Amino acid sequence: MREILGKAKTIRELLSGAKYSIDYYQREYRWQNKQVSELIDDLTGRFQEDYEEGHAREEVEKYGHYFLGSIIISHKNGQNFIIDGQQRLTTLTLLLIYLHNLQKDREDAVHDIEKMIFSQKYGKKSFNIDVEERLACMEAIFEDQSFDDTDSPESIQNILARYDDIKDLFPSELTGNALPYFIDWLIENVHLVEITAYSDEDAYTIFETMNDRGLSLTPTEMLKGYLLANISDSQVKTRVNGNWKRTIDRLTRFGKDEDADFFKAWLRSQRAKTIRERKKDATPGDFDRIGTEFHRWVRDNRDELGLVQSTDFVQLVEHEIAFYAREYMKIRSAGSTFTQGLEHIFYNAQNGFTQQYQILLAPLLPGDSEQVVHTKLRMVAIFLDIMLTRRIWNFRSTAYSTMQYAMFLLTKDIRGKAPADLASILTEKLVEDEYDFDKNPGYYMHGQNRKQILRILARITDYLETASHQLGEGYVKYVTARGQKRYEVEHIWADKFERHADEFGHESEFHDFRNKIGGLLLLPKKFNASYGDLTYAEKRPHYNGQNILARTLCDEAYERNPGLRQFIDRTGVPLRPHSEFKKADLEARQALYLDLAKRVWDPALIVAECAVPEAATSGRQLV
Repeated sequence: MREILGKAKTIRELLSGAKYSIDYYQREYRWQNKQVSELIDDLTGRFQEDYEEGHAREEVEKYGHYFLGSIIISHKNGQNFIIDGQQRLTTLTLLLIYLHNLQKDREDAVHDIEKMIFSQKYGKKSFNIDVEERLACMEAIFEDQSFDDTDSPESIQNILARYDDIKDLFPSELTGNALPYFIDWLIENVHLVEITAYSDEDAYTIFETMNDRGLSLTPTEMLKGYLLANISDSQVKTRVNGNWKRTIDRLTRFGKDEDADFFKAWLRSQRAKTIRERKKDATPGDFDRIGTEFHRWVRDNRDELGLVQSTDFVQLVEHEIAFYAREYMKIRSAGSTFTQGLEHIFYNAQNGFTQQYQILLAPLLPGDSEQVVHTKLRMVAIFLDIMLTRRIWNFRSTAYSTMQYAMFLLTKDIRGKAPADLASILTEKLVEDEYDFDKNPGYYMHGQNRKQILRILARITDYLETASHQLGEGYVKYVTARGQKRYEVEHIWADKFERHADEFGHESEFHDFRNKIGGLLLLPKKFNASYGDLTYAEKRPHYNGQNILARTLCDEAYERNPGLRQFIDRTGVPLRPHSEFKKADLEARQALYLDLAKRVWDPALIVAECAVPEAATSGRQLV
């Protein structure tokens, strides 16, 4: 083996003026929402432990540091090729681009951030991860422009999707005064170890050594060892071991870390009583320790868990763990695949809300009938859907770091509750919620919330289709279709101020009004490309061939359409055609969308779940 260099570097040192290539055989960028969410949560959460309003910028130097792992580089032919670490480096680059776009035109902008994203030579721009097929996509993201990923490779589609995730997940409270502090901390206090070898052979030997030799037991394996060691009967131990293996095998089909995610969600949902305060040097609580060392937490809390004799350990594995693992897999599946009856879990997952799995498990008890379990899951999922959408509508963050404490308290409040009590608690929390739809009647689209607007429009359109018995694509296709079949948010008004100068004194006023949700529709990408710049009078006939929300602008939608007429008569929803679309028409549509939103996300839906007959609950009340 030749010379090997290893050096700890800050993000600034690692990426400033640097260029990394990727061999053709490992070029795909495959991170999903889950990995990006965890990275954003870890970084922003660590920063917020030290940041306080009123700090001087230079105090960031004293903030805590964060280690992001190692990357392995093969240096050959004058180039650095990434052997291990391209997922993190690509995601960090996307985060830096987002932060760069966020701080544009700010007087307190952090300088030189561009040098960590790209370099330019002879007029040609190249990004720090230098892959030719990504150039156009990365350029569009950097310039904050749309990019058509039709027929694009997997990496391009994932890069675009993960950039959208970053925009969704980054805490809104860090986009104001705290932004330059966070950027300073990120580039100066976050470290990686760069390990450089001078041949592919040596680089892969290092990679294999770090990943294959002397592997420590995982927390799941250590938990298993502890539980099995306390079962005295060898035959029973063999049986329990077999059941454990089958459960873990099913969990890991969802992903390689899913077993650990399950144990964290289960223990937090049923057992965590304390959580670390958000201040420097605070002591970790149950919630935090379960997140980092759940195997040790179980051992240290065996008395509280009722683990006294051998049969208690058998009971824990074969009844409690088996029950919660089964329900966890059910809700994880519903989060990734639209499941009738558990559709709200899918909606919450689409909003990137990873904390829902812990909260969904909280009211469940091992003795609950399937019907009771289903009712509880629906109640909690509907509650979370309403709460999240209200926050989004009011421009409030739903990021992990923002929501963690409130969700911990919610988990404790609903733990083990029967359906009637659960409905009462959840509806009362929505009554007390300071954020509802009426608080922000002028909801609008801005540069960072297009995906959220798309999902809201998809839900409203899907609701109107179902309630009025109209055929339509449905929510799933509206939010997941790709290529030319992809749906996009379209403005009813083209970006032509001169057409509306009679109603608006300034162009900025026109743009603000144009972006209100009442002036938006969800339409196929090809529609926008063909008709987007036309006048309303020219576009209106074409709306009649689209989804019902667009069609309601046209007279034809109300003709020979008993389903729609009955819906209007039954609900009083102010649906009407618009022969022209002036300022007053857009205001009317804004009021319409607000009305529909309050129906889609109606707290009464939670109480309605109690109408399902409740079976007796015979499970023990967990401590």
